Amino acid sequence: MKKILFAIPIAIGMLTGVFLAFYSQTDDDSKLLTESRLIQNGSPIMGNPSASITILELGDYQCTFCYKFHQSTLNTIKLDLIETGKVKLVFKDFPLNGPDSVLAAEAAHCAQDQGKYWQYHDELYKNWGGERTGWITRDSLDKFATTISLNLDKFNECLDEHKYLEKVNQMHEFGKEIGIDATPSFLIFSNEKIIKIRGNQPLEVFLKSLDEL
Repeated sequence: MKKILFAIPIAIGMLTGVFLAFYSQTDDDSKLLTESRLIQNGSPIMGNPSASITILELGDYQCTFCYKFHQSTLNTIKLDLIETGKVKLVFKDFPLNGPDSVLAAEAAHCAQDQGKYWQYHDELYKNWGGERTGWITRDSLDKFATTISLNLDKFNECLDEHKYLEKVNQMHEFGKEIGIDATPSFLIFSNEKIIKIRGNQPLEVFLKSLDEL
């Protein structure tokens, strides 16, 4: 895979991602799209926090194409780019599919209270059951929590209190502020550029975007 990645700069063609240049037209918008603002309030960082390139994913746990991204493209990105320290990943909730998606997002953050956000996040996608099919219930969320050895009493207390409901809602509102209207959506950025990718695009689109940065 290293040889393939090395060859990308030579083979790079037209970039499929869309530059978000229009966001820098005003001081307020410029402040809105700083790295700290983009990752603020999101998931724990996956990868090296000092990596110069960040992938911000805005997703929904019921979303079909989010599920497909997590079952395919993300695995390669993790192995070749995140685990090697070149890129870091942050996930923000953009629950388009109603209350069940919001509840699943809350559950992932409740898992983070026990230091297991990403384990729970992955468990949700491993057990994906379609869009608006009823697979996200308190029983199923407890089952996922048990699978990753969470303290169920603490987990359910967090859910009962809706401790992270406001956090999830804030992420959803922030996504709408910056023009997100579908899941998954990605902002791939460094200190100089932001590239937007909409939908579960082929791996090559992500690699070209990363190479551009």
